[in-house]
Amino acid sequence: MRKRNKILIFIIMAIILVIGYQKYFFTFDRLGQGTYYKGPADSPTVKYTANSYYKHYGGATGGANIWVEITNNESNEIKTIYYSDGKSNFSMQWVNDNTIYIRNDEGPEYPDSGRNIELEIGKEIYDESGRACESWVMKSEY
Repeated sequence: MRKRNKILIFIIMAIILVIGYQKYFFTFDRLGQGTYYKGPADSPTVKYTANSYYKHYGGATGGANIWVEITNNESNEIKTIYYSDGKSNFSMQWVNDNTIYIRNDEGPEYPDSGRNIELEIGKEIYDESGRACESWVMKSEY
């Protein structure tokens, strides 16, 4: 095999490995640092505390991604449970000690904009991009 063909095969394999790694080994740890947005919102018995963060993308014409982190106040463990494109109406409200309702929409005039969801802590997550659902690492955590 010619040297040129070996280099081409190596480049293709490297691209496949990078894409596969990003897809199947994704974790919310890759979100990086964001700017504090809203919170803290304590669960009824203060077992959990929710905080939200955002990070702008795309310059002047872009938007912001938003995520919610839950702190288990008994173990001090922090986990991201929600990740989405940020909308203008955002809030977090505890339904009970283990369930939180996250509202993230543009209001009633844009009914298809909603990224609203109720999540059970430790069992459910939401990732608008779908990367967390495809990740082998994330499936073992939730």
